[in-house]
Amino acid sequence: MLESYLPSSTLSVIEQLKAISLGGNTVYDYVVAVVIFVGLLVILKIFQMIILARLNRLAKRSKTEFDDTLIDVFDGIKPPFYLLVALYFSIQSLSLHPVAEKGIAILFLVTVTYEIVQAVEKIIDYGLRVYTRKTREAGESVEHSKSMVRSMRLIIRVVLWILGFVMILANLDVNVTSLVASLGIGGIAVALALQNVLGDMFNSFSLYVDKPFRVGDLIKIGNDMGTVERIGMKTTRVRTLQGEEMVVSNTELTTTRVQNFKKMKERRVIFKLGVVYGTSSEKLDAIPKMIKEIVDIIDGVDYDRCNFDEYGDFSLNFETVFFVKSSDYKDYMNKKEEANLAIYKRFEKEGIEFAYPTQTLYVNKD
Repeated sequence: MLESYLPSSTLSVIEQLKAISLGGNTVYDYVVAVVIFVGLLVILKIFQMIILARLNRLAKRSKTEFDDTLIDVFDGIKPPFYLLVALYFSIQSLSLHPVAEKGIAILFLVTVTYEIVQAVEKIIDYGLRVYTRKTREAGESVEHSKSMVRSMRLIIRVVLWILGFVMILANLDVNVTSLVASLGIGGIAVALALQNVLGDMFNSFSLYVDKPFRVGDLIKIGNDMGTVERIGMKTTRVRTLQGEEMVVSNTELTTTRVQNFKKMKERRVIFKLGVVYGTSSEKLDAIPKMIKEIVDIIDGVDYDRCNFDEYGDFSLNFETVFFVKSSDYKDYMNKKEEANLAIYKRFEKEGIEFAYPTQTLYVNKD
C-alpha cells in the first residue's frame, strides 16, 4: 500500500481528512477527486501536444494532406472537452446524487460522441477532397464534383449523427433494439411515401459514378436537346437550344436513352444534292472530283466520299460524306455551311444546274 511509505504526519492528516464527512463524501475523497481531475487535465494536454508536435514534424516531410487532416482533428479538440473528460473520471470516486451523476454521464457521452463525429467527418472530408481532385484531373466538371460532394457529405453527416445518437441511447440503458425496430417500420412508411424522391437521389449518385454526361455537355433526351447546366440531388437542369431551361428527373435520365454529343471526337456530315436531267455525262463524272477538291481545302474536315447515288423523280442525285474533326455543334454547322456555299459557287461557275421539283405535261392536240 502507498500509505505504508508515507510519513506518519502525512498519514495523520489523511486520517483527519477521512474523518470529516461532507455531502456524503469525506474530504479525503474530494481531495482525491481534485488530484485526479488536475492530473488528467495535465496528462491529456501533454498527450495532445506530443501528438501535434510529431504530426507537425511528419507533415514537413510528407507531401500528402492526410497528416494535415490528423493535425486538424487533434487541434480541433478544445479545452472544454478535456475539462469534461477529467471531471467525469474524477467524480467516479465520489458518491453523488443520482440525478447529478446521470446528468454528468449524459453530458460526457454527448461531448465524446460530438468529438468522434467531428473527427470522422474531417477524415471523410479529406477522402472526398482526394476523390474530387482525382475526378477533376480526369476531366470531371468542377461544378458537378462540388454538387455531388456536398450531397455525399450531407448524407454521411446525417448517418454519423444517427449512429452517434443510437450509441448515446445504448450507453444510457435505453432499449435500442425496440427503438430501431420502430424506426425501421417508420422508415419503411417514409420510404414508400418518398420513393420517387429517394429514387431520384440514388439515381443522382448513379449519374455521378457512371458519368454518362457532365455539366457543359450537349445531350439529347428523346426529342429534346440542350446543354447540361446542373446535376442536382433530384433533378438535372438542361438549357435547350431554344433557350429555355428544361428540368428532368434523375430517374428519367437513368431509364431513357441519352445521346451525349460532347463525347464525339468528330461529327459525320452526310447530304444529298441533285442536278437536273440533261446534265452532260462529262459534268456528272466531274462532280465527285469537284466536291472532293472543295472539301479537301476546308480546315478541320476529312473528306470521305461522293457518289452518283440514284436516278430521282426529277433529279440525278449525288451523296456526299465528310467528317468535321470537332465535337462542337457550332463548328459542325460552320464547316457544313462553308462546304455548301463553296459547292454552290463551283456549280454556278461550271454551269451545273441544281434540280428542283418539276413536272412536264405533254398535250395531245389531236
